[in-house]
Amino acid sequence: MEVWDSIVIGAGQGGLAAAYFLTQRGVDHLVLDSNPRAGGAWQHRWDSLSMHDVHGVADLPGEPAPGRSAHRANVAIPTYFADYEQRNGLRVVRPVDVTEVTSEGDLLVVHAGDRQWRTRTLVNATGTWTRPNWPRYPGVDDFRGGQFHTATYPGLDQLRGRRILVVGAGASAVQFIGELAPVADLVWVTRRPPRWRTEEFGPQTGLQIVTEVEKRVVAGLSPTSVAGATGLMLREQEQEALRLGAYDDPRPMFERLVADGAQWADGTVETADVILWATGFRSAVDHLEPLSLRGPRGGIPLERVPGNVQAATTAVRDPRVHLIGYGPSASTIGASRAARRAALEVAQQVAEQAS
Repeated sequence: MEVWDSIVIGAGQGGLAAAYFLTQRGVDHLVLDSNPRAGGAWQHRWDSLSMHDVHGVADLPGEPAPGRSAHRANVAIPTYFADYEQRNGLRVVRPVDVTEVTSEGDLLVVHAGDRQWRTRTLVNATGTWTRPNWPRYPGVDDFRGGQFHTATYPGLDQLRGRRILVVGAGASAVQFIGELAPVADLVWVTRRPPRWRTEEFGPQTGLQIVTEVEKRVVAGLSPTSVAGATGLMLREQEQEALRLGAYDDPRPMFERLVADGAQWADGTVETADVILWATGFRSAVDHLEPLSLRGPRGGIPLERVPGNVQAATTAVRDPRVHLIGYGPSASTIGASRAARRAALEVAQQVAEQAS
């Protein structure tokens, strides 16, 4: 069976960036993607998300993404990704649902049903989209209305005129409120108060935030979200919701769900047609469990790279494995920097094995 120098799992932003840099360094590699077509998680986002909303966060190395427009992001970005794969000659096999990665002597074996690939190194770029965090509150099965997560958000038209409980204090919750408040009746519910950012977001602020996330993964703790640590600011699109008071005084978390809404500890009930869980995602790394990469503190420790906080990608417990989109590189803006570093590490490891 053919042995690859590297296998990249995932053809989203991080995976394609890694493939680009591996190609530049002459590393013989293959990309495995679970989606039936190009586009990564972008192809699954809601129809009302436009290129105005995502401008500047989907760039791949060597070629910027399409600029601001009213075009749907879930069409424009997948098209851009597909063209990028073709122009750069990236070898992507899809759909491939990787179930586990095991170790076989000096090699790693990537399993997907009855298919296997052997490789000297692995770049994992599976992100978080496939691991939505659905909280299990008491009564969740008793609620008779609709329930959606950010990953399954149906869009503005299907929720127009409904009474909606938006749960969460992150960027997705703020964006959903901005979109829905002018056309629906909203109640905002959060487990903790939203963290608003008042200062301008400059390079130094970004460095401080990513450094804190890096400290956690280097210490072997489960990573926090880079986006969550950034704090919240309202964009032009959310100003109408602000004027309507939609962001004023969010309610604390309810105690349980009931048939027609949510109930708090004091017995009060808010009726609702829909619960929108904007409660984030977890890292999609379950397929790596056979490699025992986790440390005693629950996370996958990564090797620190002095002077480059977004370059912590190499697993401490198995340096053959590199993670993009985990910890300090878990943001679209950090994907290319982490991919460049991972490709450098892979190229050096492959050269050492060949010598």
